[in-house]
Amino acid sequence: MSGIQIKNLSIANNVFLAPMAGVTDMAYRILCRRMGCGLTYTEMVSAKGMHYKSQNTAELLELADIERPSAVQIFGSDPSIMAETAKVVEERGVDLIDINMGCPAPKIVKNGDGSALMLKPELIGEIVHKVSRAVKVPLTVKIRKGWDDSCINAVEVALIAEQAGAAAVTVHGRTREQFYSGKADWSIIKAVKEKLKVPVIGNGDVFSPEAAKGLLEETNCDAVMIARGAEGNPWIFKRTVEYLKTGILLPEPGFEEKLDAIIEHLKLAVSFKGENIGVKEMRKHAAWYLKGLPNSTYVKTEIFKLTTVEQIIELIMRYKNTLATG
Repeated sequence: MSGIQIKNLSIANNVFLAPMAGVTDMAYRILCRRMGCGLTYTEMVSAKGMHYKSQNTAELLELADIERPSAVQIFGSDPSIMAETAKVVEERGVDLIDINMGCPAPKIVKNGDGSALMLKPELIGEIVHKVSRAVKVPLTVKIRKGWDDSCINAVEVALIAEQAGAAAVTVHGRTREQFYSGKADWSIIKAVKEKLKVPVIGNGDVFSPEAAKGLLEETNCDAVMIARGAEGNPWIFKRTVEYLKTGILLPEPGFEEKLDAIIEHLKLAVSFKGENIGVKEMRKHAAWYLKGLPNSTYVKTEIFKLTTVEQIIELIMRYKNTLATG
């Protein structure tokens, strides 16, 4: 296990947290960084939102010191607006800019953004060309295997992006039509890696340190990006980094560690977003942390009714005592 170089940017290790809308906010990115994650990305930022000075969009760009080097992911399909947004993002002191060409969400795709770009390789070339010339920081792209089984073009798209100035390419081994169902096809990541000179980051079905190692070995890619495998599980970074470095598989966190993490995560979220929003947004995270713990259904149900930090902490502490006393 080693660090990775993307253009002029050195990253301490090759285990990354994927950008996920509604999940990878600053509070969660900080927790993942504390667990040794090599690179975290913001939730995806709308280039049009930035262009029209949306306050909500600007808030997504806030970064913590611990996040250095930091990456911001932008999405859009207008080359000029994308280049303009990238410049604004760069001025905020970010270290790397990524373009989302893989999001399958209908509201993103219907505007021609995200994975809809997989249907327009020429436009991808134009966007990457324009954006890479507008900024000095490394520009990367995140793509999918293709649009559907009749349009598997990740290799073609990756080569176009590289030639247009992309400093690295992340490949998710599913088509847009698959969304997150079925199995990720790691062979497409390998095929892209065989053709590109720039680093390739593999993404899809990394739910354990062993899977991360498997992906790296099977595809020869340069880094792994973990998405759903990190939901409610920031420990996956610490465990994966250690496993890749030494072959030692650290134990999974026990119930105490998981419950303490809910409280720590909650306090961080509230410190950035205030109690009202912080508590609401924490509910889904809490459900992920609680997954698999004994008799946790009641706790999950209760959390969705509570509105204050105090109430949630009290509930978690009560539950922790119940588990401790058996």
